[in-house]
Amino acid sequence: MSDSSKHLLVVEDDEGLQSQLRWCFDGYQVEIAGNREEAIGQLRRFEPGVVLLDLGLPPDPGGVSEGLAALKEILSIAPETKVIVVTGDNDRANAVKAIAMGAYDFYQKPVDPDILSLIVDRAYHVYELEKENRKLQAGRENMPLDGIIATSPQMLKACRTVEKVAPTDITTLLLGASGTGKELFARALHQLSPRAGQRLVAINCAAIPDNLLESELFGYEKGAFTGANKLTKGKIEYADGGTLFLDEIGDLPLELQAKLLRFLQERVIERVGGREEIPVDVRIICATHQDLPRLIEEGRFREDLFYRISEITVHIPSLKEREGDIVVLARAFLERFNQELGRSLKGFDPEAIEALEKHDWPGNVREMESRIKRAAILAEGRYVTTEDLGLVAGAGEEAMPLNLKQVREEAERRAIHRALAHAGNNISEAAKMLGITRPTLYNLLEKHGLRS
Repeated sequence: MSDSSKHLLVVEDDEGLQSQLRWCFDGYQVEIAGNREEAIGQLRRFEPGVVLLDLGLPPDPGGVSEGLAALKEILSIAPETKVIVVTGDNDRANAVKAIAMGAYDFYQKPVDPDILSLIVDRAYHVYELEKENRKLQAGRENMPLDGIIATSPQMLKACRTVEKVAPTDITTLLLGASGTGKELFARALHQLSPRAGQRLVAINCAAIPDNLLESELFGYEKGAFTGANKLTKGKIEYADGGTLFLDEIGDLPLELQAKLLRFLQERVIERVGGREEIPVDVRIICATHQDLPRLIEEGRFREDLFYRISEITVHIPSLKEREGDIVVLARAFLERFNQELGRSLKGFDPEAIEALEKHDWPGNVREMESRIKRAAILAEGRYVTTEDLGLVAGAGEEAMPLNLKQVREEAERRAIHRALAHAGNNISEAAKMLGITRPTLYNLLEKHGLRS
């Protein structure tokens, strides 16, 4: 059985040789083309890693002009493909010319299947190594922090802050909506710190009932309450020497906030039912999706604790705020699920890309991960569609155009709108705000259809 993921394209006009070559490459799905036009069609359809190209193709089977033209076109379409040219006996000069044009190797007739198979295997091995290297390189370029895929200035700013803060022991507050990756940022802070070799202990303050949260954080002594049959350390004590990540800190009950504040000030804890003060050396990272200043106003969060935990605050943008990251993330997730689920999806069709960019993503990155996994399971074609994603084509906000002229004009139109609003529709004042003359503003108003 051949491995359908390993495509080999044989470009040969001799039907007898076509038949011989079709069956002499074990482990490959061999596609055959008899001329340049067929070869380009097969190249686009199957994207082979290796092409075996006879230089003597019709309408010039006795020469090499058509074969060299085919080589040039193949490399322009798929420069990563390894092309092995096949030449006639004693035609070394044209073989060298083909190598100079970008061919990977050459082979001179008559054909010896064993030797040719070795050459093809070697070429395909190089192709796979280079492909893997490109994939790793792309991953590194799009991954400013371990596990965080981003290219947008908003996300890169947050990542740079983490890199600066990580080597210190300063208490850090991560603010971001649900699904934006706060736990990934906490792990990055720990991994880049001098404490990386110690434990990162995480606890979700919203996931544990209030009556259990104190003993979960601070531990308890034997006999402290019914069922306390042995001394038990809390999460803070387990994190000694390492990092403690308090997720959803905004859900911490008020009575526990006071006890946590004392720990942050004194760096000692008392277990539930105990009297001994236990020193703990730990770095604190907190995270929440809630508006802590609003909770302070409502009396649900201590102001003094807020200032203790927010010595450095990192704002993690929502997915919708991350310019250009939506498509980058979608492709990264699709590549991951391709590997995990044994799929070979090529990407997203144009309507799916548009739908991804227009969707509001209320669940942020977590929602995208779920939708891409669903699509990787359900997709029947080679490309993911809007139906596979569970999205509606054309729904949501209008996607920002890629054309620079359109982007500039849209930004110009919005700036004029804002200036007129701020100036109460006074043309002279609006022109001053925009830094232009009144006649220029009148021209722009007419250009954008903003003035009757």
